[in-house]
Amino acid sequence: MRILFVCLGNICRSPLAEGVLRRRLAEAGLEHVEIDSAGTGDWHVGQPPDSRTVAVARARGLDISGLRARQVHMDDFHAFDLILCADRSNLQALRRLAPPDARAEIALIRDWAGAGQDGLEVPDPYTGGAEDFEAVHAMLDAAAEAIVARLHGRPAPAA
Repeated sequence: MRILFVCLGNICRSPLAEGVLRRRLAEAGLEHVEIDSAGTGDWHVGQPPDSRTVAVARARGLDISGLRARQVHMDDFHAFDLILCADRSNLQALRRLAPPDARAEIALIRDWAGAGQDGLEVPDPYTGGAEDFEAVHAMLDAAAEAIVARLHGRPAPAA
């Protein structure tokens, strides 16, 4: 199983999702699941995650400082089984870009995780404060827990 997380610039939500799920998978003994992240935009290609994202992760014992932003490639639609988007805007952009023979399922992170009602987004904290990054972490951690449960074939934890 290969999962790609996608947000706009690949410096806030998607690298945090990558780090959080990587930890949850390791705790569950599912290290064979491959995780990556990317952005639909190219503004931050090659840059590390936003310092506020790194700080939120670090406060929880996660080191995502070595990740580097990249843009979604056409090959990703064939290389990944699942592409999970932070919000509807990125979801729509990827659905427009996807080739007709794409093998990847494309969905919202929180929808695929079974985190409650359909259409729940992970808001972009980029222009917000520390509390916005904290809230995004909480959403992504809950989604990661639910994703692990789903991969194990169990019902997702209650939202």
